Order: sequence, then structure tokens, then C-alpha cells
Amino acid sequence: MTIVGAIDDASGEVWARFENSESTWAYLRLMRQISINKGLPLSIYSDRHTIFHSPKEASIADQLEGREFRTQFGRAMDELGIKIIKAYSPQAKGRIERVWGTFQDRLISELRLKGIKNRDEANEFLPVFLKDFNRKFCKKPGKQIVAFRKSPPLKELDRILCLKEPRTVSKDHTIKFHGLLLQIPPSRKWASIAGQKVFVLQHSNGSVEIMYKKQSVARFPYESIKRIIKKCGFTGDHIFLAA
Repeated sequence: MTIVGAIDDASGEVWARFENSESTWAYLRLMRQISINKGLPLSIYSDRHTIFHSPKEASIADQLEGREFRTQFGRAMDELGIKIIKAYSPQAKGRIERVWGTFQDRLISELRLKGIKNRDEANEFLPVFLKDFNRKFCKKPGKQIVAFRKSPPLKELDRILCLKEPRTVSKDHTIKFHGLLLQIPPSRKWASIAGQKVFVLQHSNGSVEIMYKKQSVARFPYESIKRIIKKCGFTGDHIFLAA
């Protein structure tokens, strides 16, 4: 397991969760946790990991045409109005690094004492540990004005904190997505959206949703996709009807 986390620069409050690895999904889930429990921060100070910042720099031509290269995490933060600031030195991230040093000693000992051996048990215990940790080490910020903003409704939040990719609808109202052929069902609102741009959302629970003009036009539960792939064998270009 690995632990991902964040610290409030004003108060020292820490949020964290255990994940299988340091990944885009790990940080999207962390931001979901923070957004629900605390709200939306104005900015995030991060290292230069490619999870946060695209390694591909926009050329002058790209900038003139309005093209920018963002990671999935960067795109999600932009949609939430959260600015990501690059940290260019280890000293710049000193506060969070000191927390990791403390956790490597204190938290690991606590996990051993509790007999915790898997991620689910660790994440169940972590809020208890963090509540006590924050109570002991948090300080009142210099300014009492709360800078966190209200989080959007949960459904809207989940449609931002996901993996999102654009696709163009074919004449038969299907889209190709990672070897799958996804069928968009008929709609009373739109007679046809063939040739139109849609966004395919991969949610944390494994489901896939297709959005057109900010409205859901198809949703594919993870279990349905997994069941059909297992039954047919995956060779690409399977057609799935939206549930």
C-alpha cells in the first residue's frame, strides 16, 4: 500500500487515505474526500509529478489556438476552479514531507498494534488516527476567514472527479471507447446526435457514462460490462446497450 495525503497550509490539518499505488485515481479519491468533508481549496501546491502536470508543453502555435495539455487530475481541478501551483524544490514541500516522516514512525506502529493487514482495514482506522493527530498538532490560522468554498452536489462532483475523454458519435449512434463499441439509446430530447461531440466518463466505481451538453445520455454499470466481456471474450468492438 501507499498513502496519499494533503495538509492545510493555514492550520496544519491533514487528510490522507491508503491506496494500492500513487495514481490519478488515488488523488481524485483524496480530493473527493477533502471536498465532501471540508470544501474546495483555492489552490493546491504539488510536486511536478505527471499526475498533476502534463509533461507535454504547449507550443506558441498551441497557445494561439487555445490548446493546452492537461492531465486528468489537472482537468478536474480546473473544472472545480482550483489552481495547481508547482513546487520546484524539496524545501517547498517541507510541511507535507515532515508529516510523512511522522506517519512512517507513528502510524505504522499504530497499524501494527491494531493488527491491521489490508487496505480496507487501514482506511477504516485512518480517520480515527487523523482525528487524534489533527487535534494534537493543528493550530489556529493567522486569519480566521475560511478560504474553502462549498463543494458542488455529489453527482456533479463525481462527474468532475473522474476520467473524462471526448468522442464523436457515429451515424449509428455508437462510439468507440478502448476497444468497445458503446450504443447510445434513443432520446426524446434529441432526434439524433450523430456527428456530435460527447464526453465519456469513467467513474471510480467502474461504470461508464456518456455526457452530451452536460446531460447523461447513456450509462453502463461496471458489472454489466464485466459480465458481457467475460461471456463473449474480449476481442474489441463489442456493442453494449446502455442500462
